Amino acid sequence: MSTLRIVHGLDAIAAEDWDALSDDGNPFVSHAFLAGLESEGCLREDWGWTPHHLTLWDGGRLVAAAPAYLKANSHGEFVFDHAWAHAYARHGLDYFPKLLCAVPYSPVTGPRLLARTPAVKAALLAAMRDQVDAAQLSSAHVNFHTDAEVSIFDDDWLPRIDVQYHWRNPGDWATFDDYLGAMDHKHRKNVRQERAKVARAGVTFRVLHGDEASDDDLATMHGFYLQTFAEYGNSPALTLGFLRHLARTMPRQLVLVFADLAGVPVAGALCLRGGDTLYGRYWGASIALPGLHFETCYYQGIAYCLREGLARFEPGAQGEHKLARGFLPTVVHSRHWIADPRFREALRDWCAQEAEAIRGYAASLGATGPFRADALR
Repeated sequence: MSTLRIVHGLDAIAAEDWDALSDDGNPFVSHAFLAGLESEGCLREDWGWTPHHLTLWDGGRLVAAAPAYLKANSHGEFVFDHAWAHAYARHGLDYFPKLLCAVPYSPVTGPRLLARTPAVKAALLAAMRDQVDAAQLSSAHVNFHTDAEVSIFDDDWLPRIDVQYHWRNPGDWATFDDYLGAMDHKHRKNVRQERAKVARAGVTFRVLHGDEASDDDLATMHGFYLQTFAEYGNSPALTLGFLRHLARTMPRQLVLVFADLAGVPVAGALCLRGGDTLYGRYWGASIALPGLHFETCYYQGIAYCLREGLARFEPGAQGEHKLARGFLPTVVHSRHWIADPRFREALRDWCAQEAEAIRGYAASLGATGPFRADALR
């Protein structure tokens, strides 16, 4: 029998022990990424995040883990349950705190039940439900889990879905012209025109890995990040110390795209890579130029994937504008354990109706987007 231990900080677990639980290559569940959020001031209890990682041990050996947090709000999750919290409040009940198994601030699909066998993963889920009961929480939530983890959940875990836009190389694109050649004439022409506008403005691009970036580069990227959050009136969570931590501990997985004008950085995009996928996370710019956002955030990332032999590019949540640029609708998943059986059954119907609407929306977008039907195999 495995023993459950709740870990309130990943510094209590050796990085090699945590990372040995999964060979997925996803950078967001790596010890370096998650521990950096904690050590570099990106997670705070007054922001609603309290680390509450679930770990299973066989004697002194770590056999399973789930990155988990007690949440006092729904900030930074990207699976929206505000209506659920309001329903609880109307009935005089507390929805918070709840237990969240996810990666903070990161709507990125990846493994959430870190273990080698389905049986141990199932034990981890059972421990999660036990934690809800033991701590008298309203619920447990597993956000953006992988397709491979679907079978671990039973019917009491309510499924929710959403749509993101992901780029995929069907396997025969070696160059940017190959990717454009798969598009219909209209969309191919539009992409070329967008890129030409940026080039005519005199903007050039640099793509750096973490071990190639100077401290000034990291500070510049963080400045773009802060500016974007300020423009939208949101509170930035990631610190400059966290970017420095990523550059030091994940040097080849951190990918920075800089747009320079007359030798001065005017825009940037922060990405991470893992396995066969590039993940776009944040961007910012100090000037407004036609096409600058699309080139910095999308076309430079696609070009990087083609150079590096990566099969996928996930540029973040939302954004129908991505479809015209070759990012096709992709369904992402989450699961939810509601302790109160009355709410669980009521929300089961709610989730089913939501899923029907989302699948209809995804179908309306089309299966091939800007690509010729014969170009995707």
